[in-house]
Amino acid sequence: MNKYELMFIIASKVSDEKREELIAKFKSYVESHKGTVEGVEKVGMKKFAYPIDFASEGYYVIFNMTMDPAEVDAMNKLMTITDGIVRQMFVKK
Repeated sequence: MNKYELMFIIASKVSDEKREELIAKFKSYVESHKGTVEGVEKVGMKKFAYPIDFASEGYYVIFNMTMDPAEVDAMNKLMTITDGIVRQMFVKK
């Protein structure tokens, strides 16, 4: 089990309710795959340095977590195909 920091951006067009559902979905994904989430930081709406998919801002969320490296790859693939997720980045601590 390694420690990771996950930063992901939720599209600004996503409703507040759906945004909370996405955050809960990924938190439960980590916990259901024998990982732990030590902290969730909801940074909020921020402007992008450049347009992404014709959008100029998004809602940033940071997870501090412990997870198996094989599960990180699976979670990255899941996030890539999830509607509402603009970008994600895993950083090993």
